[in-house]
Amino acid sequence: MIDDAIERLVFEFAGRVSPQTVAAVVRRSRNDLDACPPAALPELTERLARQRVHDRLPGVAPAV
Repeated sequence: MIDDAIERLVFEFAGRVSPQTVAAVVRRSRNDLDACPPAALPELTERLARQRVHDRLPGVAPAV
């Protein structure tokens, strides 16, 4: 689950964010969602990580 999300997001943000940063954000996102229902974790983890990586892009205001 985590590795699949990392792989997809590394591809999505290639050339803009390092793979190491993507992996760290995905892992942190997963940990932050620890209280969510297990069945929802894969999708919620990837969505949260995608937004957090996007927020790290230059010139992008963080989502509120």
